[in-house]
Amino acid sequence: MEPKKVRVRFAPSPTGGLHLGGVRTVLFNYLFARHHGGEFVLRIEDTDQTRYVAGAEEYIIECLRWCGLEADEGPHKGGPFAPYRQSERKALYRQYAEQLVHSGHAYYAFDTPEELEAMREVEKARGNHSPQYNHVIRQHMRNSLVLDAEEVKALLDKGAPHVIRIRMPENEELHFTDMIRGTVSFQTNTVDDKVLLKADGMPTYHLAVVVDDYLMKISHAFRGEEWLPSAPVHILLWKYLGWEAHMPQWAHLPLILKPDGNGKLSKRDGDRLGFPVYAMNWTDPNTNELTKGFRENGFLPEAFVNMLAVLGWNDGSEQEIFSMEELIEKFSIERVHKGGAKFDYDKAKWFNHQYILKTDNARLAELLQPVLQEKGVAPEPAYVATVAGLVKERCHFVNEIWDHGFFFFIRPDKYDLDAVKPKWNTDKQAFFEEWTGVLNGLEDFTFAPIEESFKQLATAKGIKPGELQLPFRIMLCGGKFGPPVFTIAETIGKDETVERMKLALAAFL
Repeated sequence: MEPKKVRVRFAPSPTGGLHLGGVRTVLFNYLFARHHGGEFVLRIEDTDQTRYVAGAEEYIIECLRWCGLEADEGPHKGGPFAPYRQSERKALYRQYAEQLVHSGHAYYAFDTPEELEAMREVEKARGNHSPQYNHVIRQHMRNSLVLDAEEVKALLDKGAPHVIRIRMPENEELHFTDMIRGTVSFQTNTVDDKVLLKADGMPTYHLAVVVDDYLMKISHAFRGEEWLPSAPVHILLWKYLGWEAHMPQWAHLPLILKPDGNGKLSKRDGDRLGFPVYAMNWTDPNTNELTKGFRENGFLPEAFVNMLAVLGWNDGSEQEIFSMEELIEKFSIERVHKGGAKFDYDKAKWFNHQYILKTDNARLAELLQPVLQEKGVAPEPAYVATVAGLVKERCHFVNEIWDHGFFFFIRPDKYDLDAVKPKWNTDKQAFFEEWTGVLNGLEDFTFAPIEESFKQLATAKGIKPGELQLPFRIMLCGGKFGPPVFTIAETIGKDETVERMKLALAAFL
């Protein structure tokens, strides 16, 4: 039998920002598909219309585009298995839910919200604090397993609100092989009769994911380990619908944990500890609350992707920096760790720094444009690229090019006078006043001639050059920071250097 073509999918709900754990799920799907010459599908699971958030789908697509993880098929580009939004596939699902009812593997449940609440209260009074609609409780509720056939038909004929639930078997043990965890077993008595089709005709995740994975010919399904408890329902649906031979291979990915390892990393942890957990900025349209993202914090997408790839996976070597081509070549789902991976923001910053060092200066200049616009300056791109090249060794984020090099774009508006005044005297004042004239006469205003003229005049004046370099730096930058001072002078140019010296000399008096 010919092996199935590899087809994987990422199926998010459009309910808000995209957590870095979600991006890692996309990445592992994407790498697996590319490694095997397969296809990567984006499917929007918007069956829960009460949680739908306007703009979330477009945001997810933009996040994947920024990361370079473009889907082969999806709602934004179509494909042979369209539509790719579950809300647009609504008509498909009822037939499969009804098929399950007719085969005895599902049933109609007519319980009202009030009846369900009353059941929960009764069960809690009996000491059952987590009551579930299961093989025991269903015998005492209003459903087609309890009511006679005529009553069920009458209720359906008059359009009585109802859901369709799976009929979980009693005392069965189910097994499946997880590509990361090996054999996983479940006892069916521990699982409740999940709703498959809601009263509004929309499927729940459980039915929709199985139907869509079958119809879209998904070969492998990778999802977070929080979905493991749902696996028995899904296994049975594949079996009951007659599709067991087509069931995808599953891998349940480990969680990304808080930095201390205690529990799943959440947006609140990022807020509390001062780092992003979303791929990009997300503004909740209901509350107008902004949650910052890695992109806007100054991360390069390649660094973000590389950091996520090694969060719970390695290729068996000590290598940490991988290009996308290397990741595709080396990726194996079997080398994903079983245990959760602790998120380390300092390590994430280290990855970004490594990529900033490798990145072309012209691209860094382009990425810095929003910051420059915000600051109200509009230098030539080539000039910004030069500055980026001078300061990027100090930068963990693209935005820090401004922090470490703002003085290349604007004159200092204040000076670190405490660093100058104690050793300032008339001889030094006279040196700089005379040197401005020397600099004005320099035809070649580059590092070596600037430095040479500086040393010659200092020697002639009997002043140690080392005592003059710090005041010169403060004249140009305002403080004790920046690249080599003669490089700064060369970069900002003769006229600007001389003008800054004159302004500072007036302030140093």
